[in-house]
Amino acid sequence: MDIIGQFPLFYFPEFGSAWMMGVTGTIHILASHTSVGAAMLFAFLAHKAYTENRNDYYPYMKKYGMFLLIFSYVIGSITGPGIWYTATAASPRGISALIHNFVWVWATEWVFFVYEVIGVFVLVYFMNKIDKKTHLQLTYTFAIASVGTLALIIGIISFMMWPGTQAYYTTGSASDAFFGINTFPHMFLRIGFMIMLSGVIGLVISSAMRKENEALSNELSRKMGYVSILGGFITLFFFIWYMGTLPDNAHAVFAFSKDEIIQNRIILTLLFMVYFAVAIIKPKFINPVLASAMIGVILISGLWSGEKLRESMRKPYVAGQYIYSNQIISRDVPGKHIKSELPIIAEKGLLHVNPFVPQRLKTLTDENRLEAGELLAKMACSNCHSLEKTGVFRPLKDRLVGMDKEGVKAILYAIGEGSFSYMPTLKLPENEYDAMAEYFASLKY
Repeated sequence: MDIIGQFPLFYFPEFGSAWMMGVTGTIHILASHTSVGAAMLFAFLAHKAYTENRNDYYPYMKKYGMFLLIFSYVIGSITGPGIWYTATAASPRGISALIHNFVWVWATEWVFFVYEVIGVFVLVYFMNKIDKKTHLQLTYTFAIASVGTLALIIGIISFMMWPGTQAYYTTGSASDAFFGINTFPHMFLRIGFMIMLSGVIGLVISSAMRKENEALSNELSRKMGYVSILGGFITLFFFIWYMGTLPDNAHAVFAFSKDEIIQNRIILTLLFMVYFAVAIIKPKFINPVLASAMIGVILISGLWSGEKLRESMRKPYVAGQYIYSNQIISRDVPGKHIKSELPIIAEKGLLHVNPFVPQRLKTLTDENRLEAGELLAKMACSNCHSLEKTGVFRPLKDRLVGMDKEGVKAILYAIGEGSFSYMPTLKLPENEYDAMAEYFASLKY
């Protein structure tokens, strides 16, 4: 049968479809990373409180726990399903690949997550109702469950960059998909950032306690400064290691803005190092407004730019280096009984093999050429690019300025021949190239 297993097109004007998942995901990551970092910080503070008989730490831990419960577990629980909804719409075959490869890994992760949700309520609401040793033991298990959740999710996310080993394509094994050269650098990179983030959040709470107990507020602010610096150094170390474990297509994307990315990271690192040093040397200068503003800086300058970079470096793939961002399967995966769809698309055309293309556009004519060209552009390009003149993310207007139809067609031919490692190698019949080129040229970027 001359059709491929595509899903209906999800197209979000101005932004491109995949970036809706990116926006939701960035907010979710801020919440989820806070929860894991805070779980480790909770265990550290509970250990100090128990071994040093510091009962004055418990009110701080309770305030931190309440913030964690509301910020991480409420916001995280809302944005988590939001990612599933947007990802399923924007990248249904990518999500399908993750589920089919890691269904039991995800099921295990949910066991840890359920324990986390129960654990945070127990740690907060039973803090003064159970003995301190039992509370300490619960904080240890809470931290282990949180790190366990992270470790399982990281293996899945790393597969989105590329499979653990080449053997995966033959075996289809979850372990071959999960364990790769960038899995552990990625995990410890995230752990470092989580530790730093837990300190940044901790400074909001410790600075807000100054009127109640200035000495304790200053002491805890200093500790949060040290915690954040430790997390920052771990992040930088494993970021360098992580970048060395990426595939060639990721480095091709990274090369475009390498200098700018490195400069931004240096500036951001210096900014936060100064902030953490102030927290250590002059903790009274840290107030809730400044501390809250630094969370915003992390969200916009750190998380958002970092997630954009990771999403960009994964291109042209969305999972396992066999599913393109535009949802087309680009290679055989015998271990999963998956066949490449590129040959049939090159022979029959994308309009013909996609089951959701309207019948009136299956055959190209002079009357429907522009409409068909627009649909082809959306099916092939919109998961990475915004197509409008006012497009925001990776707008094609910046790449096709002043080009006529033949110039655009030359670029499409080059992409089809695999001239750009970060673009899907997608050959189309001549009439579909022609329709796409005519549509792009008609926009007069």
